[in-house]
Amino acid sequence: MFGLPTNEVKVTESTETLPQQRSRIISKVLSPAVKLWLRSQVEQVEDLQLHIEGGDRQILSGYIPKVTLFTSRALYQGLHLQQIGLVAENIRVNLGQVIKGKPLRLLEPIRAQGELLLSEDDLNASLESELLIGGLNEFFQMLLKGVGTNSPAFPNQQLHWQQITVNGNQIHLTGILLDSNSPIAISTGVRISDRNQLHLDNPQIQGNLGLNSTNLDSLTIDLGPDVDIHELTLSHGQLICRGSISVTSD
Repeated sequence: MFGLPTNEVKVTESTETLPQQRSRIISKVLSPAVKLWLRSQVEQVEDLQLHIEGGDRQILSGYIPKVTLFTSRALYQGLHLQQIGLVAENIRVNLGQVIKGKPLRLLEPIRAQGELLLSEDDLNASLESELLIGGLNEFFQMLLKGVGTNSPAFPNQQLHWQQITVNGNQIHLTGILLDSNSPIAISTGVRISDRNQLHLDNPQIQGNLGLNSTNLDSLTIDLGPDVDIHELTLSHGQLICRGSISVTSD
């Protein structure tokens, strides 16, 4: 997932006493393959700590009991991520092919447990990311659709998002509608239910749009079966998300 210079990678092994063969498998074969796969996923990262646990017979069979990963200041598809911590267990990989020089691949989907921390600065630095812009634009279109039949339609409206602010459990967005050069401001509460349902509570639009959002109590976004969020906290200018996600090779 993460791309960084080799001298910035920190790799540790299981804290138990390791036979020399097991140490050689992890340090000479598995760790470089995992690091190469991580590098292919992001543009940059300041720090990466990787901890691989397993016995020699397990590793040689392509089974990894546990991997713990921590990164700070990662950049993934334009998204600035302050901190990520992940733990994954019962991992099966194509180690036989890796030994022959092939890239590392997951042979089965895995469920990774983790924590993600984003600051206000991270969110604003990510406003050039196509992933974030796409999500914000989709939210805006949902909001327009939800405010009622009397609202105007903006099927081709182009938006330039300017700023994101986190205040308590509220997220505030400001932007410009490029076609009319009209400023807009959106505020919404955010909460999680049923582990993969994102609720935007009492979303409000301000701007010269002729919109009436006072009758819109909530919008619900289904995050899909691969996401399981245990906790979502917004406070002190940062967003903390704890949960799990399904990871596949492709």
